[in-house]
Amino acid sequence: MTSIVATYPNAADPASPLDITPVAGRIGAVINGVSLADDLDDATIAAIDAAVIRHKVVFFRGQTGLTDARHEAFAARFGEPVAHPTVPVAEGSRYLLELDSKEGYAASSWHTDVTFVDAYPKGSILRAITVPEAGGDTLWANGETAYEGLPEPLRQLVNHLWALHSNDYDYAAVLANTAGAAETPAGRQRQDYHRSVFASTVYETEHPVVRVHPVSGLRSLVLGHFVRRFVGLNEADSARLFQVLQDHITRPENTVRWRWAPGDVAFWDNRSTQHRAIADFGLQRRTLRRATINGDIPVGIDGRHSRTLRKEKAGAEA
Repeated sequence: MTSIVATYPNAADPASPLDITPVAGRIGAVINGVSLADDLDDATIAAIDAAVIRHKVVFFRGQTGLTDARHEAFAARFGEPVAHPTVPVAEGSRYLLELDSKEGYAASSWHTDVTFVDAYPKGSILRAITVPEAGGDTLWANGETAYEGLPEPLRQLVNHLWALHSNDYDYAAVLANTAGAAETPAGRQRQDYHRSVFASTVYETEHPVVRVHPVSGLRSLVLGHFVRRFVGLNEADSARLFQVLQDHITRPENTVRWRWAPGDVAFWDNRSTQHRAIADFGLQRRTLRRATINGDIPVGIDGRHSRTLRKEKAGAEA
């Protein structure tokens, strides 16, 4: 690690051919002067890939020329694009997930995408189409600096800790900060809809709480709202410990906040980050589309791999 990175964890790589402007001290950077609608050469793709690993999330402004097809093609330069395992793709696309709301809904709790499966996504590329006049920002958190900042006794604990992740969770709690999610007929209907779609196939997977990044070799905390409990702990102890660790990840120092404009694109490393949208936009329209890139099975410090324990249609016999 160079001296500049030791003193400024989110510093731009001076050897990168890209024009990069860091946003926050520990995570996030804007890549300037690149049109994602163009046929980019291999060197530029490699430089973007390296920037994503270094900065955890990178932003491209004003990509209004990026169509659905170009969006999918850009994602394919970094690996195999995959559809969400339970949610239908956006109309007219092969892989894109549409996040569309005019009712104040957003994924407003901290999570890493699709950790309820074993080989959860390597990265996600999110493109803004329609954004609220105010509100609807997205936050990202750096799981690597969160791990590095843990007190030594907590670090020793999490080094050997595993967690059970599932998409069969308390949707009412996750939607609690969303307009219309209260105990009303409309709110209950939304909760029932999310459970029927997102948990149409129920997954349970065990992941190490500390993942070793397959490229950088750095360690990061893997938590978020798909965690049900820690292996070997009961629900009450799991809940208390989860909150302690989650609070370390989402400390303001470990986060970056992005104010969307139409055509903005965010590309994040899903192996080392969490994110959440802010559901503060009332009845304004907020439409984004996301491409997801297939990942590999996480490895813990001890070399053990994550494993899926359950995959079955909701309501099926165990």
